[in-house]
Amino acid sequence: MIEGSENTVINCSPAEVFDAVADVTRMGDWSPECTGGRWVEPATGPAVGARFEGDNIAKLGPVTLKKWATISEITECEPNEVFEFVAAGYTTWRYEFEECDGGTSVTESFSFRSHEGWQKFVYETLARRSTSMVTGMQQTLARMKETLES
Repeated sequence: MIEGSENTVINCSPAEVFDAVADVTRMGDWSPECTGGRWVEPATGPAVGARFEGDNIAKLGPVTLKKWATISEITECEPNEVFEFVAAGYTTWRYEFEECDGGTSVTESFSFRSHEGWQKFVYETLARRSTSMVTGMQQTLARMKETLES
């Protein structure tokens, strides 16, 4: 299993931070990879079983390497505590929220099964996919913090 996580403290209530994360239409505001999202009918908001589509882009500097869309399904949704979904039936993304000194400690994490054979070499050795995902989480949480605290 390949896993990674990042954490930051945002000077807002757990409810404010949870609401921002669980509004998948806003993720493109913060993420360097996810450029937008929308609910898949009949879903209109976060709930276990709700599905949403996300648009993604991979770049190397100014060069776009790949664009793709995924369908994700929410697997855990406890307001102000946890928001989790599985993207494309493969990668689990999880956000955990905890009150911390008048703000919110938010941890973003991912996990997925390791690739095998040549795909493992390409994704983990050449593309350093899990490393870039951790870097992306750092950027996402920093941008989210900046937006929510302003």
